[in-house]
Amino acid sequence: MNRLPISPSHALRMLAGIAVAVTAALLLAAPPAAAHPMPHSVLLLDVHRSSVDAELDLPVSDFSRASGIDLDDHTTTEQLTARNAVIRRYLAAHVHPTTTHGTAWAVTFGAMALGRTEQTSTGPYRELTVQATLTPPAGGDPRRFVLDYDTIVHQVVTHTVLVSVRQDWATGRVADEGRDSATQVGVIRTDTRTMTIAPLTVDLVDGSIWSGTYAMFRLGAHHILEGTDHLLFLLILLLPAPLSAAGNRWRGPTGPRTALGRIGRTTLAFTIGHSVALAVSAFGRLDIPAQPVEAFIAFSILVGAFHAIRPLFPEREAVVAGVFGLGHGLAFSLTLSEMNLSTSQLALSLAGFNLGIECVQLVLVLLALPSLICLTRLRRRSEVRTACAGLTALAALGWLLDRLGLPSPVARAADSAGTHTSQLLLVLVTTALITTLWLLATRRRAQDPSTRTGTRPVLQEQEG
Repeated sequence: MNRLPISPSHALRMLAGIAVAVTAALLLAAPPAAAHPMPHSVLLLDVHRSSVDAELDLPVSDFSRASGIDLDDHTTTEQLTARNAVIRRYLAAHVHPTTTHGTAWAVTFGAMALGRTEQTSTGPYRELTVQATLTPPAGGDPRRFVLDYDTIVHQVVTHTVLVSVRQDWATGRVADEGRDSATQVGVIRTDTRTMTIAPLTVDLVDGSIWSGTYAMFRLGAHHILEGTDHLLFLLILLLPAPLSAAGNRWRGPTGPRTALGRIGRTTLAFTIGHSVALAVSAFGRLDIPAQPVEAFIAFSILVGAFHAIRPLFPEREAVVAGVFGLGHGLAFSLTLSEMNLSTSQLALSLAGFNLGIECVQLVLVLLALPSLICLTRLRRRSEVRTACAGLTALAALGWLLDRLGLPSPVARAADSAGTHTSQLLLVLVTTALITTLWLLATRRRAQDPSTRTGTRPVLQEQEG
């Protein structure tokens, strides 16, 4: 009788051994499992002439673990306020800026807040934000210092701190666009080989007054391009400028010289108004609440829209533009007031910022000018003007309600127009070219003797 070369039990043992060996090989060859990415801290620096403002953005879970201070996703604002003193003491023990020669800076901690944020691949999480001011000793350079910082890192060895400059007027960084636009200057982390945390040396390049001034020019230009409400106010005031008024109705077009004079005076008055308010509020360091200023701007646009439909202040557009321009200037000043600039920096910033506003404003008015003149020569000019004024009034009403605390989808839609700057400029340029060509062709036909045969004088008609 022939025997099997391998018994069933032996075969089973061999299969089990192969399975174990294959499993072990797969486990050994597999890459180590990656832990869930944890959020890092962010330290944002605003560099001024004699001090540095810092914003500490700290993940609540890691901060609580490192400090022993009870904070979590359910901590309320009142509970945070009760823990402010102990949080400040903890931070004071772990934030130590010094000069490059080792002389300590003064550190004061200010406002604190809890919010929710998100970083790439981490998902949303709770964040503690703390404001601080770092002041060098007499003769110290705020552009060059050593930052001995181990908040969270001294206990959570896997934690990382990203240090970035958000604002630095001397090098032309003046935009307040948040952490995503900041320039990273270093990283603080634990050296896992020596288990030490090396201080970070911050050494910023020297800037110049021209860098800051030019940056403010760009900011002013950018501000007016995105300021849909400011542009809309000016354009709606200019809309009926080429028309004459009789009683409570707009009539036919005035002469070109009269129309250009009104447009020029209105634009100049608006410029003077917001320039004066901008200078007074900036140099006076006035602390103006934003909400009433923004609501006033919305109201001014609403008044301008009604004036474009029915003349409320004919021949006085320049005066109204100047008065309402004061409110628009206060809104512009809110941008400068947040930068904490020195007096000399503020003067140069004011000049650059205002010049940027005026240059872009002048370009936009010149682009709109052919369309304003062309509109007065259309057969349906009254209907077109009323439709433009109606849409403007709708946007202004939406802004007014939104700025008084009643959220409005109309306001959000109107604000979104400011995010499409390139498309807006393209439309304005295209329209200006088309209307200019149309005006030139109309003028050529009017000067051609062959087209005057049998023509009759055109009477000035009432528009309604």
